[in-house]
Amino acid sequence: MIRFILLIALSFSLSIGFAQDAAPEKKTVVSSASMIWDMVNNIAGDKVTSKLIVPIGGDPHIYEPNPGDAQKVAGADLIFVNGLTFEGWINELIENSGTKGKTITVTDGIDAISSSVYKNAYDPHAWMDVSLGQQYIKNILKGLVELDPKNAATYKANYEAYSKRLADLDAYIEKRIQEIPQDKRLLVTSHDAFAYYGKRYGIKVEGVIGISTESEAQTSDMVRVVKAIKSSGVPAIFVETTINPKLLKQIAKDNGVEIGGALFADSIGEKGSGGHSYYDMLKSNTDVIVRALTAKGITVSMHDQDSSGSSLVPYLALGFVLIIGLLLFIWKMNG
Repeated sequence: MIRFILLIALSFSLSIGFAQDAAPEKKTVVSSASMIWDMVNNIAGDKVTSKLIVPIGGDPHIYEPNPGDAQKVAGADLIFVNGLTFEGWINELIENSGTKGKTITVTDGIDAISSSVYKNAYDPHAWMDVSLGQQYIKNILKGLVELDPKNAATYKANYEAYSKRLADLDAYIEKRIQEIPQDKRLLVTSHDAFAYYGKRYGIKVEGVIGISTESEAQTSDMVRVVKAIKSSGVPAIFVETTINPKLLKQIAKDNGVEIGGALFADSIGEKGSGGHSYYDMLKSNTDVIVRALTAKGITVSMHDQDSSGSSLVPYLALGFVLIIGLLLFIWKMNG
């Protein structure tokens, strides 16, 4: 009996020891948009479980949350959002989820650009200015340290390295934009997501539709954009990866300019896209813009590819089939 009791006591003490030695459960951090999620990953590394609401390639302006998103938020210890009405659905999602996690708005401390149309409304695309992206990561660092002070040293070291990398990117963008002739520094895009970029790096911006992709292009928008294209003589305009390019392609075709490339605006890109991180999306955008507006990187326009290049293939194939048929006919006649 005594031996049995000793065995139970030993097993109990061992189980306590194993529990103490086991790795502590990671905190769960949820980000609304992919740019923020990537910033979190750069600072937190593997110290947290990092989850994303709007999938890569999705448009946070018009995203519709699903039950899985509510579950993510409900289980979150910390939630990072952009704010400035970028994710108009996010507050309702958080409230309805019943989460006990803290919500941090990463644009806190940023002097946001006011809407020229709506009172008390602001442009949410502040990450387009890398110097403002620095404020994003400061707010992220603060949130992570408060949530998980045991790993504060790791977060701070990662932040310092990442902040230096972003500072280098900021300087790179500024230098590259200077390569564009002054009279060609006009960026025409699908929607008005590049105002911070233009303000920081010295390039005028014209979006066909407004700040939110929920809005629709009006006749006045088309007139404004076409006038800007004609007066500047820019060789190219740009589509965006999360917006249907049909309207921009038609504008390009009607005005004799090229589609200079696709820009990342409201989402980072998939792996292999060249814009698969916050850093890479802005570097890629800059390289695409500079190549197109200096006329160094355009060969065949997207509308030319759609209208002529693709239509030639069926005729070549048909001709090949007719030649083979003729050769077979001649061979049988001679046989």
